[in-house]
Amino acid sequence: MHYGPADAVDVSGLRRALVIQLRHHGDVLLSSPVFTVLRRASPGIEIDALVYAETRDMIELHPALAQLHLVERRWKDLPVWKRFASEWRLYRTLRSRGYDLVVHLTDHPRGAWLARGLAPRYAVAPNVARKQRAWKRSFTHLVPQPRHAGRHRVELNLDALRRIGIQPGDAERALVMVPGESAEHAVEVMLAEQGLAAKRFVHFHPGSRWQFKCWPPERAAALIDALEGRGDRVVLTAAPDPREMALIEAIRTRAHARFTDLSGRLTLKQLAALAARARIFIGVDSAPMHIAAAMGTPVVALFGPSSDIEWGPWQVAHRIVASTSHACRPCGNDGCGGGKVSECISRLPLDSVLQAADALLAK
Repeated sequence: MHYGPADAVDVSGLRRALVIQLRHHGDVLLSSPVFTVLRRASPGIEIDALVYAETRDMIELHPALAQLHLVERRWKDLPVWKRFASEWRLYRTLRSRGYDLVVHLTDHPRGAWLARGLAPRYAVAPNVARKQRAWKRSFTHLVPQPRHAGRHRVELNLDALRRIGIQPGDAERALVMVPGESAEHAVEVMLAEQGLAAKRFVHFHPGSRWQFKCWPPERAAALIDALEGRGDRVVLTAAPDPREMALIEAIRTRAHARFTDLSGRLTLKQLAALAARARIFIGVDSAPMHIAAAMGTPVVALFGPSSDIEWGPWQVAHRIVASTSHACRPCGNDGCGGGKVSECISRLPLDSVLQAADALLAK
């Protein structure tokens, strides 16, 4: 017998659904099981997604995705009439799709006015306590929010489907990211140029858009020296963001060993293709860490003020390296005292990371 909410939705007869995830790259990837589970529950449904344009690579080739719609962050800097024109084009496109179901995964206000304007039969979103009555009236189903984040973000996303009576199976909860043939070929060429073969190198991505999540450059350089010194080839990557590239430059000036540096050269799909070919991935709490997990590559994840329970590597062999001497973590703060530096990660010793890497390399 199936047990579910009294107001469960019969999705078998629905034609189209829109999943809205207006957050960062990692958030979008951690939403990918929602598409898989929804497609299994209703094989005939067309599932669209609405995401920020810069995150499109995370989900663009998902096999359950019918259409991908994009919001450009730069719209807010346009003259009023140009911004309105861009927003109106997007709205008309979404309206023309005739959605029966809208699944809004965050508290972004755009989800509420779209749920009202698109007029689906069903609309589900988080029941955010601080939101006004207009938010709650925009949706037919509200998802209770946990008082304590003691579950992984993937499960929290899937709660939106549980709320309407769809129970996810174990195999459907895997992250899905498809690099595509072009990215696969490009990475094969890059590795061949460096004399590297698949599963014969360690992928190290030390950076994050959030400085307070990063390990100090001197320790990152020492890790490269230790790995290369014992014969483990290292491929270093980073986003072409000025802050991440500054971190890479600081690492370069401190490292003594020779290593392969692809920092700033890869698209997100190419990064996924590279991670898939690595023996292991080493990095901090960031989108590339989730990409490596999606590709099935064992992960060593360094965690500081963020929660490894909520944001850790999902359904992949991994080791978490985190401080046991800082009772304040995970605090979620922008560095200790808001100073952009988190002692709980900046003081993580090299030996702990090497031991975690050894445990995965030995398998």
